[in-house]
Amino acid sequence: MQAELNWLEDPAVFQVNRLPAHSDHTWYRSEQELAAGCQALRQSLNGRWLFAWSPAPAARPADFYREDFDLSAFGGIQVPGHIELQGFGQIQYINTMYPWDGRSFLRPPQIDWNDNPVGSYVTFFDLEQALQGKRVCISFQGVEQAFYVWLNGQFVGYSEDSFTPSDFDLTPYVRPTGNRLCVEVYKRSSAAWLEDQDFFRFSGIFREVYLYAKPSLHLEDLWLQAGLEPDLCTGTLGLRLRFSRESSAEPCGPAALRVECRVAAPGGGVLRQGPLALSAAEGGFLTAGPLRFEGVRPWSHSDPCLYTVTLAVYDAAGRLQQLVPYPIGFRRFELKGGLMLLNGERLVLNGVNRHEWNARRGRSIGRADMEQAIEVFRRSNINAVRTCHYPNQSAWYALCDENGIYVMDEANLESHGSWQKMGACEPSWNVPGSLPQWRECVLDRARSMFERDKNHPSILFWSCGNESYAGECILAMSRYFRRQDPSRLVHYEGVFWNRAFNEASDVESRMYASPAQVREYLESKPEKPYLLCEYMHCMGNSLGGMESYIRLLDEFPQYQGGFIWDYMDQALWRTDPLGRRALGYGGDFGDRPTDYAFSGNGLLFADGSEKPALQEVRYWYASSARRAQFDWENQRQKAAALRQLAAEQQVQQAAHHGQLQDQDDPADLEARNVVVVQDMQHDQQAQERKRGVQPHRIGRELPEKHAQPYRLQQKQQTRDKNTPAQKFQQLFHSVLPPPAHPAHI
Repeated sequence: MQAELNWLEDPAVFQVNRLPAHSDHTWYRSEQELAAGCQALRQSLNGRWLFAWSPAPAARPADFYREDFDLSAFGGIQVPGHIELQGFGQIQYINTMYPWDGRSFLRPPQIDWNDNPVGSYVTFFDLEQALQGKRVCISFQGVEQAFYVWLNGQFVGYSEDSFTPSDFDLTPYVRPTGNRLCVEVYKRSSAAWLEDQDFFRFSGIFREVYLYAKPSLHLEDLWLQAGLEPDLCTGTLGLRLRFSRESSAEPCGPAALRVECRVAAPGGGVLRQGPLALSAAEGGFLTAGPLRFEGVRPWSHSDPCLYTVTLAVYDAAGRLQQLVPYPIGFRRFELKGGLMLLNGERLVLNGVNRHEWNARRGRSIGRADMEQAIEVFRRSNINAVRTCHYPNQSAWYALCDENGIYVMDEANLESHGSWQKMGACEPSWNVPGSLPQWRECVLDRARSMFERDKNHPSILFWSCGNESYAGECILAMSRYFRRQDPSRLVHYEGVFWNRAFNEASDVESRMYASPAQVREYLESKPEKPYLLCEYMHCMGNSLGGMESYIRLLDEFPQYQGGFIWDYMDQALWRTDPLGRRALGYGGDFGDRPTDYAFSGNGLLFADGSEKPALQEVRYWYASSARRAQFDWENQRQKAAALRQLAAEQQVQQAAHHGQLQDQDDPADLEARNVVVVQDMQHDQQAQERKRGVQPHRIGRELPEKHAQPYRLQQKQQTRDKNTPAQKFQQLFHSVLPPPAHPAHI
């Protein structure tokens, strides 16, 4: 087969020779390898590649994949990484428009052949010893946006979808040594109409690339369907497995192999050890279970308890072929009585939308970036994340599993430029809509996300995408998720724009609805629970009204939280006109059209430093009891500051008059300045009554050690009304009134 350039403009061609999507499991040859965490059957191709950039397809080195092609004019590029951040092409940030708007008049699925940059990549490799003599495949974890692959002069395959893996079989073409791998990456294809996210528009191989070898008997895909019985202490585990052999003629049925299954508890105890009773099922799968386990700990945000399943695969002769470990969590997620319940309790999502981002590397992030985000989440009482608006790196979901972060996993679909025009809803040429030529393309994106991510307990929702209006294609995605996986809910906000497709979402999801609009929906006795997939748009001096949303959680059980827009600014380090190192936003790179600083909506700056708005999140996403503790601590710290200021004022006054008065006893000063939590509670309740809100009991009893000082304080305050210290406190409060909640939490 020969590669064809016209695939770029055909929505029906989104892959050629790509292997079926599969779970993100790893495998090892022995217990020793497993214990060391060393996967000998994987070989990284990350690093420095040869590279040539062309502004349009006609200018590219079309025959560069030939083994006799002269590469002396090629430069270099780092893989993974974005092409534009390594000195090639135009950096551009854009939101609702398409990047070619104002330059080219296009309609789906057209592309501008005169403005479609091409990156030509070449690398050479020798197979590591462990991979030689086996079936060898290559995995591209993320390539933006469409790419062709050749090995040793032979065409291997083609793929679109920037944010899910593309695997190809290299076995017919690979050599033990002297391999020449060529990849041709196009910035735009028909997929550009579906990938109109609010972000910087990059291209290139931006996630890792690696080779992997399959043993003679290989576990291609596994689905560990962990559940929890209604008693909330009995775990269940069903298994769906798909195997392959070196020869397609060799059997992969239950009689041709044996699988041992070990299930280990977090503390190291073994819940099960023994062979699986496998049965053949539709589609070439083998199934087992459900297995039952008594007395398990349910997985949740407060207790992200993970058990480890290890599968040992043996051939018919009893030879170990591979060991496959995978962590699972037993949890029960359901929609019952119009409420989302996790492990029998109402779920509240204190969430945030998160782009993958680094101020130097764009979306080509590393594990350290993800770990930093998890740390901020935990420190800020954030318990949920929406992967806006594409599947993230696989490592992110593993971190969410380990840290109890609830995930809305979102498919790589956004087309708001095709229906949202100058702020108005005008879907006359919306894609994918109900157009049959786009149906398989978007279903493929749903399938690729689902198959890779299905084993992660942190994922509670499959999302069909973002801001793509409505239609039969998105409805088909929703039905696919629901048919494949009834243990999770399906989300799509766009049904708000066209209620004919209300079936597409299991929840009522909206963007930026006011508290009054949320209340109006909830007072209508709705069937579906309500969440805000985007709210509190964090731009400038934002989040001041967050309390209004949080109070609704106590009034309406069917309001179950939302996801703040968004986690981190999209900005890039640059040198400004004055020669200073500064963060650049849209428009700072000569990009047109652009949406300028609209890329700066984060709770954090792009360098990872926190904005003041995150303090608001940290406070309101805390429990009411925890907020009361924050209030008490804040008042204690304020009282201490006032004591210090009052003491300094007394010293200054005494020095001014030439009289140094004796210092007040520290215990007496403590008694004078202790702020009583009960008084705080009464004040807050009075304020709430004025707003028509049912008061909440947030205080706690005054600690006993402060009881006596408080009584002394009451007496002392009557005597000391007109002391310099008291006058100073009055002046201080008149200039700077105490905050409603702490400035630092």
